[in-house]
Formats: sequence, C-alpha cells, structure tokens
Amino acid sequence: MKPLSILDVLRISAVLEDTTDQLSILNYIMPVQYEKRQSISMKDNKEMHLEGRSSGKVPLASNPSKISSPLVHKEEPKLPEIRQGGQFNKVQDLIFKKPTRQTIMNAETLKKIQIDRQFLSDVITETLEELQEEGTFTNLLKALGKERESKMHFYDTIAREENGRKKIKSLQKQLLNVKKERQAEVQNRNEYIAHLKDQLQEMKAKTNMENRYMKRNTELQISQTQKKCSKTEELLLEEIEKLRLKTEEENRIHAEIELFLRKEQQKLEEKLEFWMEKFDKDTEMKQNELNALKSAKASDLAHLQELAKTIREYEQVIIEDRIEKEKTRKKREQDDLELRSIIKLQAWWRGTVVRREIGGFKMPKDKDDSKDVKGKGKEKDKRRGKK
Repeated sequence: MKPLSILDVLRISAVLEDTTDQLSILNYIMPVQYEKRQSISMKDNKEMHLEGRSSGKVPLASNPSKISSPLVHKEEPKLPEIRQGGQFNKVQDLIFKKPTRQTIMNAETLKKIQIDRQFLSDVITETLEELQEEGTFTNLLKALGKERESKMHFYDTIAREENGRKKIKSLQKQLLNVKKERQAEVQNRNEYIAHLKDQLQEMKAKTNMENRYMKRNTELQISQTQKKCSKTEELLLEEIEKLRLKTEEENRIHAEIELFLRKEQQKLEEKLEFWMEKFDKDTEMKQNELNALKSAKASDLAHLQELAKTIREYEQVIIEDRIEKEKTRKKREQDDLELRSIIKLQAWWRGTVVRREIGGFKMPKDKDDSKDVKGKGKEKDKRRGKK
C-alpha cells in the first residue's frame, strides 16, 4: 500500500485525534454503577496514559509526525480540565440521579458500549501511530475486516439459533402429536387387549365343550367303525372265496380257449399258405395280361398316329380344293359382270349413235318417217327404261 501525502496524513490525524478525544469524553460522561466507578476510573487513567504516550512520540525521519505533534499538544490540555474539574462530577451525579436512564440502560448494555468504545479507541490509536510513522492505515483495514467477519459469524450464529428454535418448536409440536397419538393408540390397544381377553375366555369355554363333544363323538365313531370293519371283513372273506372259485373256473376256461385258438391258428396258417400261392399265381397271370395290353396299346397308338397323319393330309387336300372352287366361282362371277357391263355399254352407244345420227346412220327427214322413227325411238327408250 502506498503511503499518503503529508496533507492527507495531517487531515486524517486531526480527525482521528478528535475522535479519540470524543471517545475519552464519552467514557467519563457515561452512566455507570457506583460500585464500578473505581475500576472504570483506573481504566480511564490507563487510557489517558496511553494517549499521552502516543501523542508524545516523535518519529525518527518522517515529516508528518513533526507537523502533527503540535496539534496533539494543542488539544491535550482539554482532557485534564474535564477530568480534573468539578464539572465531570456534577454531570455524572446528574446522570445517576435520573432513574429513567438508569432503568433503560442496564448493566449489560453499558458493558457492551464500554467494550465497543474501548475497541474503537484502541484501533484509532494504532491507526494514528501507523499514520505518523509510515503514512498508511492497514491496521484500520485489518480491524474492519476482522470486525466484519466477527459480525457475519455472529449473524450466522443468530440465524442458526433462530432456525434451531423453529426446529425445536416444530419438533416439540410433533412430539406432542406423537404423544397424543401414542396415548390414543395405547388406549385402543388396551381396549383391544381386554376384548381379546374376553374372547379368549369364551374360546376356552367353547373349546372345552367342543373337546368333550369330540371325545364322545370319536368314541362312538370308533365303536361304529369296529362294527363296520367286522361286517366288511366277513363280506370280504366271502368275496375271497367266491373269487377263488371264479379264478379256478376262469383257468379252466382259459385252457380250453387256448386249445381252441391253437387249432384255429393252425387252420388260418394253412389258409394263409393257400392264399399266398394263389396270390402269386394271380399276380403272374395279371402281369402277363398287363404286358399284352401294353403291347396292344403301343400298336394301336402307332396305327392311330398313321390315321391322324392321313386325316391331316385329306383335310389339306379338301381345303385346297375348296380354295380352288372359290377362286373359280369368283372368276365366273367377275366374267358375267364384265359381260353384262359390256353389253349395256354397247347398247347405250348404239342408241346414242342412232339418235344423234352419227356416221352412216342418217335418216330421211319425212314427217311420217320422222313420226315413225320418233315413235319407235320412244318405244325403245321406254323399253330401255323398263330394263
């Protein structure tokens, strides 16, 4: 940190000295209890001694200390006048005579104010010494940082304490609720236990009655089952005798059936041999017939193919003949049509030549002849029109 200039050091030193004087005055005018006056006055004497030492110090080679020392000596005489004069005692007596101030500011508050005043006075004194010696105020910054940290820690502690109180209150409420629930639960369980005890007594009486009943019932059932068992035993013995006789009869029948089945098996084996031989003969005969049919089928198929070929040739000849006949018919029709057309054309040309008297077909111009010719011409025209 760079040292301050001489003017800044003088100004700050003056302000700090004024502040220390005000704090020392505040120490003497504050109301305190009578039994603590002596200890407080001793502390004030120590403070004044320290202030006198700090103001009387002269640095080795610093201009600001030389300039600020007269200021300190100028303001020093004020404090002894206040301390040694009778005005301080009068003011203090007046303060102690007021009951309202004494009731408001209790011992703890005064103690805290006194501690804060002492701390501030020490910090300002150290800062003033540092300014006079080095021209810096790092002690003041350090003190402010420490105080800020302590306050933050104090506020955090208060916040944690408040949170703890809230949690304690909520836990107390929860504890009360849990106690009430437990009491209600215990009461319900006690009632349930009493109810279960009543049921247990009833069940004991009921079980005793049931045991007696079951004992008698089982004895009766045992006697009845013994009687039934004796009867069933007799019946089973009779059944065993019947089954023995039946098994003997079944064995005899089984032997007879076995003999009969053996004979039948022998007969069936003989029949099986006969039918096997017959099967072989029949299969051989049918195989021969099948081979003959296959050969006949092959020959018939060849003959059928030849016939199909012949039929295709005949069909081709018939188609060609039909085409030739159709061509001749169309040619004949065309010739007839051309002939009729030629005849009509010749007749038309002859009539035209005669009517128009072309060439050697000129007729005499007589009236009668002309009438006859006209009449004939009209008749010919009519005939042609009819045609």
